[in-house]
Amino acid sequence: MDLTRILCPVDFSETSAQAVEQAIALAGWSHARITALHVCNPAYMPVPGVPPPAERVPAAEIQRAHDETAKCFSAATAAGVAVDVIVDVGQPVRHILSRAIYSSADLIVMGTHGASGFEHLVLGSVTEKILRRAPCAVLTVPPRAHATSKLPFARVLCAVDFSDPSLAALRLAQSLACDAQAALTVLHVIEWPWDEPPAPDFTQLPREQAAALAEYRRYVETTATGRLQTLLPEPVQQRCVARARVSHGTAHVEILRVAAEEQADLIVIGVHGRNAIDMMLFGSTTNQVVRRATCPVLTLRK
Repeated sequence: MDLTRILCPVDFSETSAQAVEQAIALAGWSHARITALHVCNPAYMPVPGVPPPAERVPAAEIQRAHDETAKCFSAATAAGVAVDVIVDVGQPVRHILSRAIYSSADLIVMGTHGASGFEHLVLGSVTEKILRRAPCAVLTVPPRAHATSKLPFARVLCAVDFSDPSLAALRLAQSLACDAQAALTVLHVIEWPWDEPPAPDFTQLPREQAAALAEYRRYVETTATGRLQTLLPEPVQQRCVARARVSHGTAHVEILRVAAEEQADLIVIGVHGRNAIDMMLFGSTTNQVVRRATCPVLTLRK
């Protein structure tokens, strides 16, 4: 994974402090430069003839935010990591996205509020919007109280549904795993019209139906396993320990279960582009994984 510039937005919370640690560690590992960004977001209603917020925030407050942001990244100096400190005024999402483009960021590192806080954020939260619109990969980091991972990443889990976004995420996961010499598990979850696990009790079905269903299940699982194997070429398997795995059930539940079972340090997943109606549902597999993961989640939008 070629990292030269990391964008790390901070809001001075414990949540963003954990993201800062991850950003510094990644930058030190990859020799990248960090853009540390704080966005002052004063609440206001546009009034004709009244200057916009950027012109009404006192210079002293902006300087204080600048100093506080620099303080958050003081450990970077000791680690030999270069940091550019920027303070913007306005809507956080707009400025984070524009700074990602302006700085040619390869990665945005942001904190989440874990299983409780993040789940109860209102629809359209900053993190959710960044995940859907970021021009580069996004690493979401759970708070310290929920964290179960460590750097450098030793165990990477990549969820694949064979869509273009998930295949792009797999290429990113392969590159990262090879660079870090980490173990890579490529997971495909088969979702059935009924709840699983467990699998249906074939003894409760007519013999012909049970036989047909069992054969279909074997076919679907064999096909999925074969497709996963083709996505793990020999050069990748020579550079890292990579294996394919197929599971049955609800996608986000199985991804999180396998991540916990394998003690994954990182989950990699593709983000599907959604229209406004889809985004109103706020229930995609990606969002569910990011909400509940106890390790960082690396997402890539295509």
